[in-house]
Amino acid sequence: MGRKSTIHKLPPDVRSHIERRLREDALTLDELIADIREHFPDAEDTPSRSALGRYKQSFEQVVGRMREQDQMARLLVSELGENPDEKAGALMVQAVTTLTTHATFAAQLEETPDIDTVRHLARAAKDVLQARKASLDERKEIERTARERLLQEQQENLDQIASAQGMSEDQVQFWREKVLGIK
Repeated sequence: MGRKSTIHKLPPDVRSHIERRLREDALTLDELIADIREHFPDAEDTPSRSALGRYKQSFEQVVGRMREQDQMARLLVSELGENPDEKAGALMVQAVTTLTTHATFAAQLEETPDIDTVRHLARAAKDVLQARKASLDERKEIERTARERLLQEQQENLDQIASAQGMSEDQVQFWREKVLGIK
């Protein structure tokens, strides 16, 4: 396993604060050190400027990769015919993103990434995507069946109304084709 930085050795609340400030990207390294000292005056070890600089570079790389992974996951979900902004699509995007992020973090922490872990995560992601596609196919079939049932009910209603109103076959055909969309 690779060497842990001094930032990783900090208490979780301090590390969380640093990461939040890095995401905000509004402070210089010197301002960040002052901010840490201000918010955690009792902290035993304030990280050095160089340690923060290295951590910031690493953090920015991880955040960049996470954005790329989110974009890839959204693309995959879109290719499956789902809208990545709908709830189901968004959940799928998050699942795929989480899997790839986990694999990325695991690979970064190891000197030699465990290819079996990455392979298993990739297979799991593929299985999830296949299951989602099967679910999408089922939903499409349910929608098709519901539409057919609705059209059948509308056809029966039209036939009853046509009979009660004494409509001609041309009038009924007009309503069938132009209003109901039945050929």
